[in-house]
Amino acid sequence: MRSLHTYKKQKGFTIVELLIVIVVIGILATLVIVTFTGIQRRARDTQRQTDINAIQSHVEAFYADHGYYPTTVDLQDTTFLTDNMKGLKAEALLAPNSTAQIDAAAPSTTKYSYVASASASSTGTCDNTDASDDTTNSGCDTYTLSAVLEADGSTYSKTSD
Repeated sequence: MRSLHTYKKQKGFTIVELLIVIVVIGILATLVIVTFTGIQRRARDTQRQTDINAIQSHVEAFYADHGYYPTTVDLQDTTFLTDNMKGLKAEALLAPNSTAQIDAAAPSTTKYSYVASASASSTGTCDNTDASDDTTNSGCDTYTLSAVLEADGSTYSKTSD
């Protein structure tokens, strides 16, 4: 005969087992988030480099046609871009996740920098604060185009050849 005190073994997880599973899931979730953030950062850096290369290509083509580089103000002017930089998408002038217009200030992760200048041997002047005028800005014979990369904070730059 069986005793009245026979206990049936209960099935299930103990609180310690549940806590261990929760901790392991938390560690895995943290690893996934950190990895995903790094991948996004690298993707934005790749976009920055692609944009800078595209802008450089169009600026060099402009130089080949006109004999001088456009000014910073030129690259901010949609009419100038439409007339002289055919094929350059307006988005290429904006850093990823930003609406800040390209300018002559120091570059950052949210803004590209483009500075045209006249070399000492130039016969014209180069004015980055005034609208393009062949007689005024024909002395723009050098430029620096830059962006700051998120991953390591380094500056990615292209300059005139």
